[in-house]
Amino acid sequence: MGWLVKQQQLSTSAVQLYSIGQQRHVLFVGLGNIGPNYEGTRHNVGFSCVDAFVSAHEELGNWIEKKSLHCFLAHGHIGDSQVIVIKPTTYMNESGQAVAAVSGFYKIPPENIVVIHDELDVPFGQIRLRVGGSSAGHNGIKSVTQSLDEMYGRIRIGIGPKKPAAIDSADFVLQSFDTKEQKRLANLTQEVKVILEEFIYSGQLPHETRSFLV
Repeated sequence: MGWLVKQQQLSTSAVQLYSIGQQRHVLFVGLGNIGPNYEGTRHNVGFSCVDAFVSAHEELGNWIEKKSLHCFLAHGHIGDSQVIVIKPTTYMNESGQAVAAVSGFYKIPPENIVVIHDELDVPFGQIRLRVGGSSAGHNGIKSVTQSLDEMYGRIRIGIGPKKPAAIDSADFVLQSFDTKEQKRLANLTQEVKVILEEFIYSGQLPHETRSFLV
């Protein structure tokens, strides 16, 4: 990843003002449910990923609640991009409210938006990347697509398969990761961090499936 090099900051205020007008704005959205009852659950893995990303980049500062935008928000410059990261404060099913509000406020087009979310149909141990496509039954993605359109980037974090197989899907995704999975979550969030950094500097998601466990 030697090519992921931050661009040198320009020193004069006059040039800085000019460069701000040319900046690319990028929006990263972690999906989940707000509240202590949902912390650490499979359905909140999107929150876990953006929490780790923000913690790794001091340029983004701290999370600030933006009630008018229906989210917690962190933002700052990474390279030549203004990066905005959000966690919607609506419930999962209404995540699109926050995405629409923030993307509208900052005038961010769908191609500059990446949503990080859990995917029950993907095995734990895999991350799948794509732009566009159906919601595959994920209510958070369904809400985002209804509020935006479908041509935004998605980082799909595998949480499957259900164990036991007979358990209701809604119950399974609201459970915490098991002990073995919890030990490997740091590998997952690190891999997502690298993918997001690649997006900042290249402007696109890699076309591949990644396994973060060996």
